[in-house]
Amino acid sequence: MDTAYKGTNKMIIGIVFGVITFWLFAQSMVNIVPAVQSDLGVSLSTINVAISLTALFSGMFIVVAGGLADRIGRKKITYAGLILSIIGSLLLVLANGSILLILGRIFQGLSAAAIMPATIALVKEYFEGEDRQRALSYWSIGSWGGSGFCSFFGGAIATSMGWKWIFIFSIVFALLAMWLIKDTPESKAETTGSFKFDFGGLGIFIVTMLALNVFITQGASFGWTSFLTIALAAITVIGVIAFIKYEAKRDNALIDFKMFKSKAYTGATISNFLLNAVAGTLVVANTYVQVGRGFSAFQSGMLSIGYLVAVLGMIRVGEKIMQKTGARKPMVWGTFLTLIGVGVMGLTFLPDLMYTIVVFIGFILFGLGLGMYATPSTDTAVTFAPANKVGEASGVYKMASSLGNAFGVAISATVYSAITAISSVEVAASSGIIVNVIFAILSLISIIMLVPREAGEHEDDPINTSNVHPAGVKH
Repeated sequence: MDTAYKGTNKMIIGIVFGVITFWLFAQSMVNIVPAVQSDLGVSLSTINVAISLTALFSGMFIVVAGGLADRIGRKKITYAGLILSIIGSLLLVLANGSILLILGRIFQGLSAAAIMPATIALVKEYFEGEDRQRALSYWSIGSWGGSGFCSFFGGAIATSMGWKWIFIFSIVFALLAMWLIKDTPESKAETTGSFKFDFGGLGIFIVTMLALNVFITQGASFGWTSFLTIALAAITVIGVIAFIKYEAKRDNALIDFKMFKSKAYTGATISNFLLNAVAGTLVVANTYVQVGRGFSAFQSGMLSIGYLVAVLGMIRVGEKIMQKTGARKPMVWGTFLTLIGVGVMGLTFLPDLMYTIVVFIGFILFGLGLGMYATPSTDTAVTFAPANKVGEASGVYKMASSLGNAFGVAISATVYSAITAISSVEVAASSGIIVNVIFAILSLISIIMLVPREAGEHEDDPINTSNVHPAGVKH
């Protein structure tokens, strides 16, 4: 491992290209359902399963891939992820029925699981200080920008060229990413002893995550009080307890819970989970303005365009604020802006024009808040992660994003649906949005309670490397 190597702009572009193979290209599937269904002749339920499989496999294996990146090599796992992305996209291009469609989406999920934590770990290894913060900002822009533009991109390509061209472009970008990072030296954690993979922990983890994902995504359709839903919840709880106890006895644990001794890392991860849960607002607000205010799907989308512009525009601003004040303040300010933006969307008693203006402003504040929070939070997580566990810690951090988003959407949609059945859509929308306000408040509390004021101010300050982060930070 060449410790003298310094990260370059070429490396950053390669990493961003790798990140968007999931956030831009793979995520475009959600917006091309009619075209795929018509072309392949498969049922809508099959399409929905194919869409959900990518996020499911990414969520289940992201921590595993992060741990493997630390042990085997972060560049190797990034390359493995890009190769999996190429295979997955190729299977979708060649698909003429459900089999290749399903397999392609599984490969894309495994690809995302490998690329996300491994690329963050590479950034931590080869960039320092403000350069690392800049690199993480571009990583976030690739993620947020890709997910924000995927609907426009997917629709435009599917309409003008055919939906399979989306995945041809994905292959091209994956190949470009591999070329752009080819000069990056390998990076892996310093370890002692032979490596024994924790297959037992992986088995418990997969069963638990599978039960949790099915519980979150299918609980409403099964019925929240049905035997199957309760059984899934029980499997999840038992699985979590069994996993923690099993891992505590392992020297080669899949997840090293000792890294949560760092309050800063814990605060960044918990607040990340809770702030991603606020994504439920997007579902409730967009549904309400269409059902309760008569907006079309296009008008609803335009109402939230300010959110996308604001979040992208604010990411680098959050980075610059962090460099002036440390990470804690922009994390607090960003979460507070999100809280206000979400809160005003709950004012459903307002007349049509006034409510439309308020929601438009609310979406902008929502985006400004998340954009300001993104880089300081990610930088705190990787800075205060143990030097030999950066890939694993990044995997846990990104898994918190996915699970938070899934929880938030499921809980918000359930509250909205349940109250719609017994009251007006206005009350249901306000109630669903209040749930997201609570998530934002809890996120704010976790930052204030856990993230030290000094986080991100002076990386070589002893408080960062000993008092707060007992595992030490590799610079």
